[in-house]
Amino acid sequence: MIQGIFFARFLPQQGTRVVHQSPPGCIVSEPGVDKPRLFDFETMAEYIIPRQAFCNRYVTICDPDDRYRILGHPVCIQDEKYERNEFMFNFCIVIGVGVDKIPYEAVVRRLASTFTEMEIQNQYLSLEGGSKSQDRRSIAALLEIIKEDLNNYNECMIPVDDATTINMKLFPIYKHPPPVKSWHVPIAKMKFAEIIDDTWDLTMKKVIKEIDGIKDVRRIAHDADVALDLTKIALQHLLYYDSILMIDLFLFGNIYAPTPSINDFVSDKDGMQDECANYVYINGPRLSNFYLCRLFTSLCTSRTLKEWIKLHLDQNFPVLNYVDVRRLIQFGVIKGLIYRVNKYAVSSQYLASLVTGQSAKIDRGDVLQKYIDGRHCFDQITVEQNMGDAKIMEQLRQFQKGDVEILYR
Repeated sequence: MIQGIFFARFLPQQGTRVVHQSPPGCIVSEPGVDKPRLFDFETMAEYIIPRQAFCNRYVTICDPDDRYRILGHPVCIQDEKYERNEFMFNFCIVIGVGVDKIPYEAVVRRLASTFTEMEIQNQYLSLEGGSKSQDRRSIAALLEIIKEDLNNYNECMIPVDDATTINMKLFPIYKHPPPVKSWHVPIAKMKFAEIIDDTWDLTMKKVIKEIDGIKDVRRIAHDADVALDLTKIALQHLLYYDSILMIDLFLFGNIYAPTPSINDFVSDKDGMQDECANYVYINGPRLSNFYLCRLFTSLCTSRTLKEWIKLHLDQNFPVLNYVDVRRLIQFGVIKGLIYRVNKYAVSSQYLASLVTGQSAKIDRGDVLQKYIDGRHCFDQITVEQNMGDAKIMEQLRQFQKGDVEILYR
């Protein structure tokens, strides 16, 4: 969010001065305005209008208290018509030091280029208030509109006069998403059916149609009749725009355990218990929220979901009659209430062969040899080799006795 915007110029007799600012009094004091300034302008003046070597380029400065960042693009126009043969000015935007400055860079550059062109054409800045500027919008009014429109709408389109319009837009900058693995399961964060249209990419439309929160990436590629690599690219594109999220493949052999955030659920922070109940209950009367807390807190690192269900059945609580277990686990993972405990296979013989540089195959290593270095979880093996957990363990037993260890983390 823009905290302030101002126009500064270098006056030959007075030095660097703020000519206009919005909101009033945010940078320098104004008559009739009693409000604290964002920073001490006098200590920053030499950086607002710097020496010529730093002009005509994008500049960012932090105030001495490290609370605000000033974004500017100081301009120096050299011409004999100006006193000292040059005209120096800067349109600056002030944002919080913790705000991402990248989206605002294009705005600052556009302000500098637009007003430079207007100054070269008709001295819009240097002759402000003259007879030629009567039919134009004032700089003070422009700054106010730019700040309000960018803060409220992330864009602005302001006619200055019959020939010039200031048109700017803030584009959000997203972090590059993590790689999409074939054993991940995408979950939609919006209703794609309501926004998709005929202009969308055909591959993207086919992939989106298969996203149901159950299918893994490999199965989505198969059912959509799209190459796996193209499916991953499409899903990564959706991840980039925060339209989906990725979770682990759901199997009843999975292990989950609570995180410290389970305290927020037990204390019903932000009505989380009712939100969960509306998402997971399927049949019969809705049980009290106590049972939901009981279900989450009974998960542990030494118990698979299958064993967890049996535990509650032995306690006369038929979980499957009331709760969709898959949705319960998804809710817990998405909210950060529980985490997945993955299984990894580690072969000391295979690791030794990697250390020594010997690539010879291990006896009875078969197709699982490349997965037993402790870096490949069972989900990956399940998806890539079409093996269930029991089949994987059967294959691992064919290795030399005592060679393979199973790690949980």
